[in-house]
Amino acid sequence: MKTLGVGIVGCGNISTIYMQNMPNFAGVRLLACADMRPEAAQAQAAKFGIDALSIDALLKRADIDIVVNLTTPNAHFEVGSAALAAGKHVFGEKPICVEAAHAQTLVAEAAKRGLKIGCAPDTFLGAGGRLAREILDSGKVGRILAGSCFLMSHGMEHWHPDPEFFFKPGGGPILDMAPYYLGALVNLLGPVAQVTARTSSGFAERLVTSEGPRKGHRITVETPTTAMAIVSFAGGADIVFTMSWDVWKHGHPPIELYGTEGSMRVPDPNFFGGTVEYTERGGDWIVVDSASKPFGKPNWRSPNWAPTLPNRANYRCLGIAELASAAARGTPHRASGALASHVLDAMHAILESGRTGAPVAVASRIDRPASLTDAEAAALWTGPKQ
Repeated sequence: MKTLGVGIVGCGNISTIYMQNMPNFAGVRLLACADMRPEAAQAQAAKFGIDALSIDALLKRADIDIVVNLTTPNAHFEVGSAALAAGKHVFGEKPICVEAAHAQTLVAEAAKRGLKIGCAPDTFLGAGGRLAREILDSGKVGRILAGSCFLMSHGMEHWHPDPEFFFKPGGGPILDMAPYYLGALVNLLGPVAQVTARTSSGFAERLVTSEGPRKGHRITVETPTTAMAIVSFAGGADIVFTMSWDVWKHGHPPIELYGTEGSMRVPDPNFFGGTVEYTERGGDWIVVDSASKPFGKPNWRSPNWAPTLPNRANYRCLGIAELASAAARGTPHRASGALASHVLDAMHAILESGRTGAPVAVASRIDRPASLTDAEAAALWTGPKQ
């Protein structure tokens, strides 16, 4: 398979895991990085042995085939548009952009130019997401009728060095974290048809307590930090969906699904591995670990975690390698711009319903991505044995 050159735009907090992981994936080679802050690009370039460029210079490089857009959400549309105009495939961090109409524009422009556009999260392609899809598609729990989905914490200000954008328009737990959970649910259940929601902000200000130059800074909250919704899928399932940065502690599993033949617990879609639990009607939980499958072995831990927390599977770049493989073969890719655009439509529907109190229909429709087999997944990895 042809190896495609990759350039990263945006050298902030998330860029390190991409740069660290990319040499272990087939079909891609990291060549350069760029950032509005030249010193940030130079630091990452020195660390990973690549070129530090201006954004314009990176887009003009003939040997860069894929631009990975790791800028803040409000810059996703501008950078993505420029990369497509330069004839590059694009893979971006979530969300694909802030405005739903802009996402549709990006998807249409990529199709017009014969280019691929993809977007995180690609976690549903990991071992945990694939295992959940296998169990669901096998019919073990039957047709999904209902379920629940929870992401709750007390925000980002205790760990992120510059968390202000999380609490401004374009941020909040819906646009920042819901892509993982809605992406996982759409992969399992198909497209969202309607949402009914309530949104709020529990705290008017946030105090930055993370170490760094912003420590002690107060952030005025300008976007909802709690959303509670009923997300109704076109296939008939209704999911209780809660995203909040106003909660100190909770005990809810990330995703539970309730079917006609049993129930299933899906691993945290912020990561690539984990265990799937399911029941056969009213029987005991059957626990299946995904660690032996490609992209399931725990390989990473956050420096901000307590020592008691376990390592997790973090294989960011999987979606980029899968996009590169699809581009080389002329086949559809799975963590696609169309999927990300539909998820963004659903997220805006949650925010709009929360603002008005009325149900909001989601007009866009997509098919579930094709399932990724273990053999296909393994072929995307060239790193150490997992």
